[in-house]
Amino acid sequence: MIRYSTLRKKPKDLLALTGLSRREVDELLPVFAQSLPPPGKRRKRRQRAPGGGRKPALPTAADKLVFILVYMKAYPLQAVQAQLFGMSQPSANRYIRQLLPVLAQALDTLGVMPERDGPAVAQHERRQGETQDLIIDGVERRRQRPKHREIQAIHYSGKKKAHTDKNVVVVNTQTKRVSFLSKTLPGSVHDKKVAEHVRIRYPKDATLRSDLGLLGYTPDVREHLQPKKSPRARS
Repeated sequence: MIRYSTLRKKPKDLLALTGLSRREVDELLPVFAQSLPPPGKRRKRRQRAPGGGRKPALPTAADKLVFILVYMKAYPLQAVQAQLFGMSQPSANRYIRQLLPVLAQALDTLGVMPERDGPAVAQHERRQGETQDLIIDGVERRRQRPKHREIQAIHYSGKKKAHTDKNVVVVNTQTKRVSFLSKTLPGSVHDKKVAEHVRIRYPKDATLRSDLGLLGYTPDVREHLQPKKSPRARS
């Protein structure tokens, strides 16, 4: 079974399973623990002696944090998640539903939750007090092929040669913090179209970097750095 007490001694395994280093997990843990809901009130008449009854599958806040981080990193089937942490599938489902909002609240408290509203990005960035050196890109991830042909065509990405979902993200190049995360769209949608649709407003003094997937994108920033498209060689 996966336990934080074991993983913290194996930093490479911790990073592979959760996507976070030991230092990052230790920084997140106190805030996550404070965000956990308080235990339910005890009954006035106890049915069993103190310490009796079934022991929890995730006894500590650190184990709960590792559980939900592994789920978010690998996104396994709930039956697989249950086997990894020594519990039943219904228990895994219950923990996932309980801990997802707790993790979101903890990340928001630390100020690392990405903005989801495009026009609010500029204000969000100014609150961070960081160097405004940003990069925008579209990211795709594979998804299960839809059953219906019409939906298959919508989600088929010719670039990846697979059925995918896509998000556009804006990341601070200095701190590696994700500043903005767009809504999830089919992988066939072009990066530039998504970026224009979400209407991202950048700080006026920002430097923005992008690739040729956003060729023709004209954000209102101090400097927009983009590689030049090489002309086709004439035969």
